[in-house]
Amino acid sequence: MSKDITRIVLTGGPCAGKTTALAKIIEHFGSLGYQVFTLPEVPTMFTAAGMNYLTTNKDYFYEGEKATLEVQLALEDKFYRMAQECTEPCIIVCDRGAMDISAYMTQDMWKTLTRSVGTSSPELRERYDAVLHLVSAADGAEQYYTTANNAQRYEQMNEEGLRIARLLDKKVIKAWTGHPHLRVINNHDDFDAKMMRVIKEISSVLGLPQPIEQERKYLIEITGELPADCIEADIVQTYLTSSDPNTEVRLRKRGWQGRYFYLHTTKKRISDTEELLTERQINNSLYEMMLSLSDPDCNVIVKHRQSFIWKGQYFEVDTYHNELEGLVILETKGIIAGEEINLPPFIKVIKDITGNKDYFNHQLARRQRAAEES
Repeated sequence: MSKDITRIVLTGGPCAGKTTALAKIIEHFGSLGYQVFTLPEVPTMFTAAGMNYLTTNKDYFYEGEKATLEVQLALEDKFYRMAQECTEPCIIVCDRGAMDISAYMTQDMWKTLTRSVGTSSPELRERYDAVLHLVSAADGAEQYYTTANNAQRYEQMNEEGLRIARLLDKKVIKAWTGHPHLRVINNHDDFDAKMMRVIKEISSVLGLPQPIEQERKYLIEITGELPADCIEADIVQTYLTSSDPNTEVRLRKRGWQGRYFYLHTTKKRISDTEELLTERQINNSLYEMMLSLSDPDCNVIVKHRQSFIWKGQYFEVDTYHNELEGLVILETKGIIAGEEINLPPFIKVIKDITGNKDYFNHQLARRQRAAEES
């Protein structure tokens, strides 16, 4: 029986490419010897069966959403039980997950609903090993937006439909914020690049070696207001001692909306072109205990992160504190070679630091220590 089971949510706004991605996942990982289960999108099943999610009848809407969540969880549990009997490693890919449901109602209703089912938002996020959010074509790739592949889609192909689709995209990201392995997959003019990013992120979760990728990074100055719906988090990053010079080990404490999440990450370079990245969520007790293993040659990095989507691309702005006060770095992942970056108008680039090792977080921590001792 297989105990090597990975649960992944494939989510995103309307017309994001999930249907194509599911086919790519089955083909790619099936060829590598994985049993791939793909769970259908439950709200689409309900809509096809007659459920009207746009109803003004609050009691009917509540019961429909409650049933949607219950069926979602039941499907996932049944397929997990099936996967336990498989002899090969298994991947369970959910076409949207439990937290997606919360994006379509008020937070008060969502709290009432989850309590009635005997669960909570933190518990629902923890069900999955990774969440991949594909950005809607409505944001930055409008020419590819269509309703042809989903007859049940409410967000139509007009200006109002595009506006609603963009709003839902951001609501869904917010619903999953707090998951330790939430990855946002940008739009690209080359759709295949978007699909390959999905394959790469899942490969990373499975612990398969990946090509070393340079994120685009810039020293910046913020000259205007960031989007009101950006996600804000406080991050404390501590590097641990490692006996292997090719391995970087770190702890990350992330604070969001009064809650804290803890992540242990190991990054091992296995060749000049490949690395192995392993991440796992840990509890507060283990985090506190592991702090005793901190590298004495590195200072702790403290920064405030603001994340947002701009014209189909996902950006993170890190404002550093303490010894690095005044340093502000913008970073975006998943930009392919030769692709133009849609830099927001409220960002002034001071310097392109892509690939500049002096600005890697690990090096910044070491630079702090060196500066203190000089």
